Amino acid sequence: MAITKQDALAYHKMGRPGKIEVTPTKPLTTQRDLSLAYSPGVAEAVLEVERDPLTAYELTAKSNLVAVVSNGTAILGLGDRGPLASKPVMEGKGVLFKRFADVDVFDIEIDASTVEEIINAVRAIAPTFGGINLEDIKAPECFEVEERLKAELPIPVFHDDQHGTAIISGAALLNACEITGRKLADLRIVISGAGASAIATAKFYVSLGVRRENIIMLDSKGVIYQGREGVNKYKAEFASATAARTLDEALDGADVFLGLSVKGALKPEWIKKMAKDPIIFALANPDPEIMPEEALAARPDAIIGTGRSDYPNQINNVLGFPFIFRGALDVYAQEINEDMKMAASKALAALAHEDVPDSVLTAYGRTSIKFGREYLIPKPLDPRVLLWVSPAVAEAAIKSGMARREINIEEYRQQLIRRQGFGRMLRSSLINKAKAGPKQRIVFPEGDDPKIIRAAARVEEEGIGTPILLGPAASVRRQIEELGLHFSPQIIEPLADEVYRPRYEQTFYELRQRKGVSQSLARRLMTSATHFGLMMLKHGDADAYLNGITRDYPEVVRPALQIFHTRSGATRASGVYIMIVKGRVYLFTDATVNIDPDAETLSEIAILAADFARTLEIEPQVAMLSFSNFGSTPHPSSDKVRHAVGLVRQKRPDIPVEGEMQADTAVVTDIVEQRYPFSKVRDANVLVFPDLESANIAYKLLARLGGAEAIGPILLGVGAPVHVLQAGDDVEDIVAMAAVAAVDAQSR
Repeated sequence: MAITKQDALAYHKMGRPGKIEVTPTKPLTTQRDLSLAYSPGVAEAVLEVERDPLTAYELTAKSNLVAVVSNGTAILGLGDRGPLASKPVMEGKGVLFKRFADVDVFDIEIDASTVEEIINAVRAIAPTFGGINLEDIKAPECFEVEERLKAELPIPVFHDDQHGTAIISGAALLNACEITGRKLADLRIVISGAGASAIATAKFYVSLGVRRENIIMLDSKGVIYQGREGVNKYKAEFASATAARTLDEALDGADVFLGLSVKGALKPEWIKKMAKDPIIFALANPDPEIMPEEALAARPDAIIGTGRSDYPNQINNVLGFPFIFRGALDVYAQEINEDMKMAASKALAALAHEDVPDSVLTAYGRTSIKFGREYLIPKPLDPRVLLWVSPAVAEAAIKSGMARREINIEEYRQQLIRRQGFGRMLRSSLINKAKAGPKQRIVFPEGDDPKIIRAAARVEEEGIGTPILLGPAASVRRQIEELGLHFSPQIIEPLADEVYRPRYEQTFYELRQRKGVSQSLARRLMTSATHFGLMMLKHGDADAYLNGITRDYPEVVRPALQIFHTRSGATRASGVYIMIVKGRVYLFTDATVNIDPDAETLSEIAILAADFARTLEIEPQVAMLSFSNFGSTPHPSSDKVRHAVGLVRQKRPDIPVEGEMQADTAVVTDIVEQRYPFSKVRDANVLVFPDLESANIAYKLLARLGGAEAIGPILLGVGAPVHVLQAGDDVEDIVAMAAVAAVDAQSR
């Protein structure tokens, strides 16, 4: 996409200038708050940190604070523009830290040009931070600066320009070798560029298993060969015993080209000399050494990566530094060592083999992305990178002795999920509940839908349940292969089945013969995946049922109620949405089934929702909503709600319930305490709407305009674990609903 100068400047100017601000994390609204935050309370924190310096990680922001430090001598592709001109870039780096890994950053632009000046400045500010990210400092000074600071400071010092590209391109290289059947030790690599990033990447490739003698490096004067004069000690490490003197000559028979130089440095005719299936990482920014279309025209068998987001295989440092620092900070690491960098690279390589979430497909305007030549590493916007890379880094820090704090890695993953938001945490909790109980067989009637297939693979892989897919077997298997998935689910084709269908036809006929169903109609309905799947549940051939991504809600609910009716103790079914708003969970009911419920039905809806809340380990606080507060506006509608409250109390005195009450009264504690102190419910979390119309409007407006996350609809009160999807649900939604169905089946 084209971005103009005006676009960029307007973006940085709009609203509050720049891209960052500082926000307090503790309350500062009362005199007591101020006394705790500053004088006299802060003195206790001072004395504790003096006694034990590690407590600074617990009592201050140090454990989540990184300094991004630059002197502006090597800004992006712009060169030496000075420290002040580097500030927009360093602010941008801080935004990426926060956005991707919830790491706070102070950007520090220093007026320092010599090695000693830079080291002195960073050493002086180091006590403030849990880590130092050096950025855009030119070579060769950057090498000595990092080496000496790593030796002197007890916190991680990481020059991202060096190691970021190494780690990310290393992951891409691992997967490119897997795809082409190469061994790292056999690779012949040519590197165009000999700056900080090129030298660090060459060293990292050697750590991965590439032989140093198989690397040829070039700078602006040509091949760095043994005996060449005027080569500094860092470049000299990669002086080759070769007769090649130009890039053209060096590429003869090479397996890999790594470009960290300038636009147009690689000519199409030169890559024709490279080995079969050449690996070309052209990473000059913003324009690569060769454009991918030029490279493919010359070598259609090439595997290509660039630093650009508009081509496949974007090798972008944002896949590394936020998550590496996150893992290092969380174990109070003393440094980021080779083991931690290696763990990050291998975690990225492994993640690329996994199915790609719909959120990522949507962000990149794609319908499918799978491991292969055009997908070697995860996309930068993939939320799973945090959950794969940071734990790998933390674990490597612990095993290599760099950590000053040991953590349980599985518990740590859950903490990282919480950092991504309460919605992800709740989904994870549902999945963990499903995994903890007996494994349930979940039948998916829409088994030939690509989203269902991908979700079913996740359900099996994560141990949520055992999927059964209904649909044309050949089509389903073909799609599994095309999607790059590796699982072999049970597939049943209702139309062709002769094992289950005769029994199901007879049972269904006997159930419905006095309600308009003939033998021939029963036979026809059993060729439908919807009815076939429900009868699998009826006969015990499946434990839970999930359907609706391509069908209307009534098409699923109506036959389910015909076959199973309502569960014991319930005379009505209802639907509930889990709504996640600003870190809080609310249940909205009934938004899907009962159009105009009477008081008796409303009371049942409330009881079903309260019981469901407890299965989520949420203690229900039930508010029966109306336009009236506790009799303030007498009307048949508000009278109905008030009567329903009485029925709930009569049937289930264990459920805290209040009403009738307005929506703001239900969710704002101050309103209740100031105006209605007699209320037994404060800060309600189960909101029972007086009719389907109001519930449906409320949840949709909140989701669309209020930024709330909705999980559901979850069907309650049916006599079997039957649950309904919505058109437009993505794979994450389907997996979450599969977990709900599995937990429901376990509870029965």
